[in-house]
Amino acid sequence: MRNFLSYAFRPFFLLNGLFAIGSIIIWMFAWHGAGPATLPADITYWHAHEMLVGFAMAAIAGFLLTAVATWTGRPPVSGAPLALLVLAWFAGRVVMGLSGQLSSGTVAAVDMLFPVLLLIFVAREVLVAGNRRNRPVVFIVGMLALFNSLFHLVKLGVIPTEIGADRIALHLLIHLILLLVTVIAGRIVPNFTGNWLRARGVTDLPVSSAQLDRFVIVLTVSAGLFDALVPMNDVAGLIAMAAGLAHLIRLSRWRGFATRQEPLLFVLHAAYFWLPAGYLLLGLSIFGLIIPSTVALHALTMGGIAFMVLAVSTRVALAHTGRQLHAARLTVLAYWLLLLAVLLRLLSPYFANYFLALDAAAAAWILAFGLFIWVYLPILTGPAINKDA
Repeated sequence: MRNFLSYAFRPFFLLNGLFAIGSIIIWMFAWHGAGPATLPADITYWHAHEMLVGFAMAAIAGFLLTAVATWTGRPPVSGAPLALLVLAWFAGRVVMGLSGQLSSGTVAAVDMLFPVLLLIFVAREVLVAGNRRNRPVVFIVGMLALFNSLFHLVKLGVIPTEIGADRIALHLLIHLILLLVTVIAGRIVPNFTGNWLRARGVTDLPVSSAQLDRFVIVLTVSAGLFDALVPMNDVAGLIAMAAGLAHLIRLSRWRGFATRQEPLLFVLHAAYFWLPAGYLLLGLSIFGLIIPSTVALHALTMGGIAFMVLAVSTRVALAHTGRQLHAARLTVLAYWLLLLAVLLRLLSPYFANYFLALDAAAAAWILAFGLFIWVYLPILTGPAINKDA
């Protein structure tokens, strides 16, 4: 247990993988009309909320609380405080699973514990260390907690459902998580790629631009706000497509194809590709150009968020336990299975048997994260090879 609670990536990456499997199994049973009676009547919003707060934010907690220790030089959040955060996450998943039977007030109070505690821990580490560069990350985590509270205020009746505030809150959460992916990927992907290429004597290295990065962030924020607040507006479509093109230009400068020999690194580029693809598809869907809005939504969530979660988790766990940065064969297979899951979900509206395509996508997703658990369970729970992890 001491090893398990030494760094946040250990419990949260493991829980994230297990939750990815369990929540999709429940979702598919519910989709077929055989889900637990404890779920709320509107299972679509339960599914969306849990994929964001239960799945994505668990990975965010594991990554950020591990990275913050590196950024600030402070000891990592570990032991009892980390255990408290894990329990808060678990309690939130329990009450959301029972939200069809519990009062909205109970569900909101318990589910908010995790994002609020995460904000407190991240803010404390960054602010105490005087780490000005990462204050925007604290702001983003704070907004994650705020948007989750907006979702619950709708369920409590404080905000009227007639204005679609629950949908707005969930879409704001989606795009805020994508913004965090944009910021963090902009730091780690070109950096990891440059280090790998330099070690092989390559002089043609990734190119980063502070101006381009700021432009991408502005467009990402704008696309998210328009999609959440005025989703079918032509301006929203133009901004989404501009964001997609800006992300594509940014990615093209990172020398991704030069890393094809190392899947553990190449997958970071492949995962980031879903941001430009997703925002371009979002723009097309707004203009009604064949693409349904659900296709764009899942390109951004399953692709841009979930694929990046798996890509980062597999690398961070190896790096922080002192292991060789090389993807095992089963890890590579997990990448391919998750790619298959994304493609099947995106193409499902065009299949003659829509439900069969969804079931196949769910099966590929479950197998992908099942392989992650199989390979990484001993890594996440066992001792590190180096003394620092």
